[in-house]
Amino acid sequence: MHAKAIRIAANGGPEVMEYVDVDVGAPGPGEILLRQHAIGLNFIDVYFRTGLYPQPLPGGLGKEGAGVVEAVGEGVTNVQPGDRVAYAGGPNGAYADLRVMPAAVVVKLPDAISFETAAAMMLQGLTVQYLFRSTYPLQAGQTILFHAAAGGVGLIACQWARALGVQLIGTVGSKEKGELALAHGAAHVINYNDEDIVARVKDITGGAGVPVVYDSVGKDTFAASLDCLQRRGLMVSFGNASGAVEPFTPGELSKRGSLYITRPTLFDYMTNQQEVEAMSAELFEMVTSGKVTINVNQTFPLAQAAEAHRALEARRTTGSTVLLP
Repeated sequence: MHAKAIRIAANGGPEVMEYVDVDVGAPGPGEILLRQHAIGLNFIDVYFRTGLYPQPLPGGLGKEGAGVVEAVGEGVTNVQPGDRVAYAGGPNGAYADLRVMPAAVVVKLPDAISFETAAAMMLQGLTVQYLFRSTYPLQAGQTILFHAAAGGVGLIACQWARALGVQLIGTVGSKEKGELALAHGAAHVINYNDEDIVARVKDITGGAGVPVVYDSVGKDTFAASLDCLQRRGLMVSFGNASGAVEPFTPGELSKRGSLYITRPTLFDYMTNQQEVEAMSAELFEMVTSGKVTINVNQTFPLAQAAEAHRALEARRTTGSTVLLP
């Protein structure tokens, strides 16, 4: 069978992405054939495209999508043909209208959640789930700092924090993005272009600082993030949208009060089907209950994936972006 897919033969800018015809075979043992209806766009796709995260080339891009199972291989029991499913993870290759992939990473999608919403929320929603429930289990009444609060992950985090009774201080790059974060449940916003992050956090917390900082920005915010933490606080560095964090010595942690630091990735929290299903069930419950609304603020045809990457990298997007086959 033929499929349309985005492939890259070399690392580089958005122009290395080619929209091509590919052959898709039958699913092997433990695999499914998935007809995709929507595909999520994430910063991790940029990291693979540029080569920051290496992969064998030529190769595909994309970590999440949603669609309908067309066929299943031997031994697959968690889904069957005709099931609506969604996923985040597995091998790269979501930028396609049809793909063969491991069955273990997909979960059945509740009827109440559309394909576009699912494709927009799996990676970002499961990221918030593991950050808030596992990396540092948040408690009602706490005040936390979350960078890039108006992005796809950020807007989900604002709402999830509010549902948990947590005061989220969100950093943003514009007045409009600040208003968006506040509307989604942030307790405070800091515009990092004209406010001092550390001074504002100390002001908001009465000088105490926060027990945890969630930082996906990387190089530009790293030092400020450490300075916002209270004694024995946790720095969660889960991305590097502004570039990789520069090397630092562990002494920087001791002189700021015996801080902890972790560099987690979602896929270390989703190591088996049970974890995937339990995390997804909690995410689906947050969304179907209305506590978390997923904002699909941009859509692009799959053929225009390069333009979608340009918009993401230029920080022209808010909320989630979906590619449509």
